[in-house]
Amino acid sequence: MEWIKRHFAGIAIAALAIVTILYFVLPLLGLITQTPWGRFGKTITSSTALDALRLSLIASLSSTALALLFGFPLAWMLARGNLPWKPLLRGLCTLPMVLPPVVGGIALLLAYGRKGLIGGPLATAFGLSLPFTLAGVIVAETFVSMPFFIVTLESGLRAMNTKLEDAARSLGASRSMVFRRVTLPLIWPSLIAGTVLTWSRALGEFGATITFAGNLPGVTQTTPLAIYISQSSGQLDTAIALSLVLVAVSLVVMIGTRNRSRAGSRSNA
Repeated sequence: MEWIKRHFAGIAIAALAIVTILYFVLPLLGLITQTPWGRFGKTITSSTALDALRLSLIASLSSTALALLFGFPLAWMLARGNLPWKPLLRGLCTLPMVLPPVVGGIALLLAYGRKGLIGGPLATAFGLSLPFTLAGVIVAETFVSMPFFIVTLESGLRAMNTKLEDAARSLGASRSMVFRRVTLPLIWPSLIAGTVLTWSRALGEFGATITFAGNLPGVTQTTPLAIYISQSSGQLDTAIALSLVLVAVSLVVMIGTRNRSRAGSRSNA
């Protein structure tokens, strides 16, 4: 009893940690044990599954590239720029993180739909239409995933030691050299983490995509949409197999990227 009293706090923490681990692990175990392994290969190589996986990869990677292209300058300005109303601007740019995805899809329709604020003039002048197209899927996924990149990179920029940049400039280094040799290595872990978070959020996007781009097989039906339709129509084997593929891909990428990020942090230190 005396030993238990002395170590009560440690025992309680360990017990709660184990319960939390089981909370995350048990659903994955349920997925693995219920996977139709005998038909797994045939299921994930069906035309529906392959089309959904292909569209998911194209859309999520495109969304991540757009986040890098447009999110990097915005994160830089939020971290270091003297912008008026910066808190309001930051809140607006990161609002999709907390918005229900369906609300984001409705907002996208009202902005970029055929009768939307921007989509209407584009459709009239050039015949361009984003809803129910692959481009619409990319727009929807970028809308909900880019804020994760912005927030992560801005935090990295704020946390880095700017005195190292000042020292490099005082030694005659140009702006581009300071960025390549000093800034980029220091924010590399945040850059990697933000990219992975953006990609994983885009890969799993559902609500905004189905609302704005629809669910057309081979056109806009990404893997999450295919999983939902398979489960709703009683094709549970397909839903489970595709879910396991997404889990495996996400887990491998997250673990690998985290290891690279930690290695980068140690080398910078």
